[in-house]
Amino acid sequence: MAEDWLDRWEKGRTGWHEVDGNSGLKAHWRASSGSVLVPLCGKTLDLVWLARRGHEVVGVELSEKAIHEFFAEQSLDYHEASDRLLPSFVADDLPITIVCGDYFDFVSKPFDALYDRGAIVAVDPAERPRYVAHARSLLSRDADILIITLEYDQHVVQGPPFALHPQELAGYWSDLERVEVRDDIDNCPPKFIKAGLTEIHEVTWCSSR
Repeated sequence: MAEDWLDRWEKGRTGWHEVDGNSGLKAHWRASSGSVLVPLCGKTLDLVWLARRGHEVVGVELSEKAIHEFFAEQSLDYHEASDRLLPSFVADDLPITIVCGDYFDFVSKPFDALYDRGAIVAVDPAERPRYVAHARSLLSRDADILIITLEYDQHVVQGPPFALHPQELAGYWSDLERVEVRDDIDNCPPKFIKAGLTEIHEVTWCSSR
């Protein structure tokens, strides 16, 4: 998976990137303060949105190219820090740090919240239990969670991004509330349309408390 992820960034095959940020995040984010973990963050504008709401934001991204593009496109000055096991890039004027490396190698003190926009559906389904276990190890006990998943018929086409249906997600986090379902057929990968997929939904889940 790591090689494929890096190859996609090198070749600009990043159709999942949202130029305006994610509407589900803006509509349903509930945490009012604290630190936020954003796995497989790419160059998402959501990092800036969260930071401007007063959060200390830490993204984890394998592609250094994506990280440099994020800072360049957001016109943010930054510096490289050496206080972590993995290289990290820190914005000078906003509380944003992006750690460059394998998500499974990332360690930190517990975060107050998790924002997962598409990370869990980018991971191979066989790796999901490991992905979730590692996320849990990085979160405080009462952390706020917002996860955005995709639902579609995988008999028609296989990901990535992969479908994640409610029953499976409930097995990982039983206290999430399904707060929005949005038709996403206009934004799905071309290979999905070519395979004949006619229906795909982006689903936003939040901590129910």
